[in-house]
Amino acid sequence: MHLQRNALHNELHARPSTYFDAPAQVFHLAFLDEHDAAGAIIRTLCKRHIALADPGEPQGEFPVGSARLKWERHTEFLTLTLVMPGAQPVPWPALPPVLAEIAETYSTLLINADQIQVESEDTWSGNIDTYGFHDPVGSNLDDGKATVWSDLRLNGNGLNHILVLNRQFDSRRLGRVVRRLLEIETYRLVASLTLPVARALSGELRHYENELVELSDANATTDSHDAKALLERITQLSARVTQTRARTRLRFSATEAYSQLVFERIDDLHESRTGDCQQLGTFIAQRFRPTVRYCASTDQRLARIGDAVAQLGNLLQARIQVEMEAQNSQILHSLSTRADTQIKIQKAVEGLSIIAISYYLFNLFKLLYESLVTLGTSITPRTALLAGAPIALIMIGAILHQIHNTRRH
Repeated sequence: MHLQRNALHNELHARPSTYFDAPAQVFHLAFLDEHDAAGAIIRTLCKRHIALADPGEPQGEFPVGSARLKWERHTEFLTLTLVMPGAQPVPWPALPPVLAEIAETYSTLLINADQIQVESEDTWSGNIDTYGFHDPVGSNLDDGKATVWSDLRLNGNGLNHILVLNRQFDSRRLGRVVRRLLEIETYRLVASLTLPVARALSGELRHYENELVELSDANATTDSHDAKALLERITQLSARVTQTRARTRLRFSATEAYSQLVFERIDDLHESRTGDCQQLGTFIAQRFRPTVRYCASTDQRLARIGDAVAQLGNLLQARIQVEMEAQNSQILHSLSTRADTQIKIQKAVEGLSIIAISYYLFNLFKLLYESLVTLGTSITPRTALLAGAPIALIMIGAILHQIHNTRRH
């Protein structure tokens, strides 16, 4: 069996929902996990409440009085969910002390805070106006088995109020529906963290685009003498764009992933219209999509700038390479002409050398013949010529053969 089989298989059960019946109050806080804040929060909770849970686990649950507190660690954030069963004396009770203290201590990392009041048909007031919503949106879920309302506005304590009226859901189905509502809000806000980054990046991208236009115009008019300086400017711009992409890529990728989860969770609600209210999921999707599209377009804009800079650099390098090849061709042509000239001079020298050698060789034979005649040898000039000519030709041929061998090597 593979060493990771159990761990991989149990991922199906890694984050179970909390099951409960209506009525109940659900408080949900999400903290960004910076500088191991998630680990510090979990260790503090486990220590103070003597929980039978391992702080090193990705999720855990323990009782806090009659309520149950559950934590879940995610890649970028930590969520705390407190479920208080039973009806409350007043609508929207204050944040319990166990969460209020954590929220105050880590207020700068608190990215989401939701309060869901779950009512049954026996406990709810019967009128949505009594819950203090201003221009609420709402939906029936699963053919009216439950109804959800919210105005998606933060109250004075920074909580987002959501009212769920349960009609036919059992505790398991109710827990999963509440979990989806909480995930929609948490993922939406974590995904929206990229919006300030995209807005701040807009001016930087405009500067990159203007510089790219200037470099493109310069590439069209610059001669070969200034190409090196232009290539250096393009390289510097490419390095800055690459640095920006490396700095923001993780954030843009996170927004893409979280936004898909938001839209999937909205689809899982199986909404239908209730009264004259706009559907909750439709309202969130319509207001959230522009944020996602703006972040995606900014990421694509940065990618296009990077591709354009790289293409401009390639064009300039190709232009420089063509000019260098032309120069190399001229140099090779000059070398070829010089080599041809040298060969011609060498052949001329060789011809003159053969003439000189032949002249001195025949003079040597003439001196030899005159010496023999002086010594009294009776050799006619004709005989001497017939005897010496083949020898002279053989010697000259040998010299020519040696010259050709030397040139070939």
